[in-house]
Order: sequence, then C-alpha cells, then structure tokens
Amino acid sequence: MNLFDVYPLNPIEIVKGQGSLVWDSKGQEYLDLYGGHAVISIGHTHPHYVERITTQLSRIGFYSNSIEIPLQTQLAELLGEVSQKPDYQLFLCNSGAEANENALKLASFYNGRKKIIAFRKAFHGRTSLAVACTDNPKIVAPVNETDNVIFLEHNDEEALKQAFASFGNDISAVIIEGIQGVGGIRVASESFLRTLRALCDEYNSVYIADAVQCGYGRSGMFYSHDFSGIQADIYTMAKGMGNGFPIAGISIAPKFKPWHGMLGTTFGGNHLACAAALAVLEVIKNDQLIENAASIGNYLSAELKKFDKVIDVRGRGLMIGIEMPEELASVRKDLLFKHHIFTGESKPHVIRLLPALNLSKAHADRFLEVFHKLVK
Repeated sequence: MNLFDVYPLNPIEIVKGQGSLVWDSKGQEYLDLYGGHAVISIGHTHPHYVERITTQLSRIGFYSNSIEIPLQTQLAELLGEVSQKPDYQLFLCNSGAEANENALKLASFYNGRKKIIAFRKAFHGRTSLAVACTDNPKIVAPVNETDNVIFLEHNDEEALKQAFASFGNDISAVIIEGIQGVGGIRVASESFLRTLRALCDEYNSVYIADAVQCGYGRSGMFYSHDFSGIQADIYTMAKGMGNGFPIAGISIAPKFKPWHGMLGTTFGGNHLACAAALAVLEVIKNDQLIENAASIGNYLSAELKKFDKVIDVRGRGLMIGIEMPEELASVRKDLLFKHHIFTGESKPHVIRLLPALNLSKAHADRFLEVFHKLVK
C-alpha cells in the first residue's frame, strides 16, 4: 500500500527536537520558526510536557467520555484561569476543523438558524461545514457546497452592516480568525471586531472567534480577539493546545445550555490529551510565555520593518507575516535548504513565522542575521 499523495513534501526527515531546534536523520540542526503549522507552543520535548505525558501513560492512556475524567475538569479550570474566562464552559475534541464544526453546530442549535457569515481569505478547516466557510474553492468538494455561507471582505465594516441589514434575522453565526493564518497573517481590526460584536448582540447571532492558530498566547494575549476588548460567544482552539498531541476544544459562553447528546466525540478529552494540554498551560503560565511572545514578537516585527525590500510586516506577537516582492520569492526555500531555518508560507510570497512561544532573543537574532544576508 502507498500513501495517498496529498502533501508536497520537503526531502527532510526530522528525528529529534529540543526547544526551538530540530535535527534531521543526517544530524543537521535546524532552527524551527514554524512549529509544524503553529502547533509547537512550548518547544519540542519540553521536560515538563514529556514527564506529564509519560506519567499519565504509565497509569492509563484512554477511556471514553462515558466515565468521569477529572483531568478534563482540571483542564477546564486552568484554561478558564489563564484565558481569564472562568465562567465559560469547555467542550473537548481533536482538531481545529472539529472545533469549528462543533462551534457552528452549537450556534445553530442555539438560535435555530442556518446562515453563516465568513470572510475572504478565511481558513477554518477541511470538514463539511468548516470547509464550506473556508475561502478556497479548490478544497471544497461539491458535497460541501452550501448557500448558507455568506462571504464578505475582511475588515469591511460597511459590508458587514449591510449583510446584517439584509439577512440579520437568518444569521446563525459569524466566524472569524482574529488573525488570518493561511490567508497571509491578516489582522482583524479592533474596530471591525467591536462592530461585529455589536451586530451579533443586536440580531442574536453567535460570534465565533476562530483562535485555532492565533490563540493560546501566540499573539501576545491569550486570544488575539482580546485586543479588541470584546468577549466572543465561542472560542475555538487547537494547534498550540497540545504542543503536538492532538487535542482541540471550544470555550463556550454561559448563555449556552447543554443537553446530553448535543455534542459528542470518541477521542476528545482523553486522559493523554488532557495531560498534554495541562502541561502546556502550566508551562505557559509558570514561564510567562504570553509575555515572551509579545516581547520577542514585537522585537522581531520592529527589526523586520527596517528592511527596505520587505513590502509589509503583519501580525501580532509570534504570529508574523513577511510579504516579499516577487524577485525575492526564493527566500523561504533559501532559509530552509541553505541556512536550515524552517518557516511557513502563504501564497503568494508571504513568509510566516510561527515559532514556539518561548523563542529566545538569541534565536530571533539568528534568523534576522540570515534574513539580512538574503534580502540586502
């Protein structure tokens, strides 16, 4: 049997990781400023993380949600504390797409409506409704197509107001990334998010904050939506939540009342997943990683803006997009294959930096030194 060939692969086999460094099968060291799509939040093989998972695995790795799992309660309490939303409720699942799928479903249960507002360049996942809300027709299969999703221009307040004026009583939810990731690191303006919050309140629509990539402290606040000073109705999260262990969740405002069978999952919130997620939050809290993401991220962004050939530097904290001119389109590949630095990409010509939240200034400077050589 062959693998189903859906991933364009770099000819690199990573066999070891520590902090912000990884090594390939030939012993070559790489600086990891991408973290496998923003997944590595506290660094590779963090000692506390490894100990938490190893200890839990020696006890029990999995049982279903048909029994009490105190680790879930501990995770909910710590997440409420660190995110400063202690009155919210937590539903655990396995991936960002599943988190968004459940959030959209919960919204529809809440107000009995079908229409959803999403935005151009959005990416919300590859499952049925999540991919229908994703602005990429290439990955939307015919069976996923629906007339229930309304796409608007990102950060266009007038278009948002007009959509609510036309469809307000039919709009179940608005789903928005606080910072678009795949879309090229595009920040939702604070004014736009406040307008969105007000319209959702006026029409009893559900504000879903997709924080799958831009959440968990990456922006320099726990959720990037927090910069606007508003509260979303539902926050979706995944990637950095487990530092590589598959876990996701939705944080749900008190106004939503659950009933048995409303949502469900086989693997979500299992013992090992909760141990991983608890370790991540404990390290984020104890090592002040949100503050570090803000500090190192601000430093990186400020330094990158000094490069004359860079078209734009976007983002917040350690979620940074560097828009390059076409003549420097090879910089990302040169970073990887000539200088052994992993970064991400959004087409066309945007380099994405999504490193671990405990990235050091020394590693940031190592990147800046190489970047200077490539774009001077």
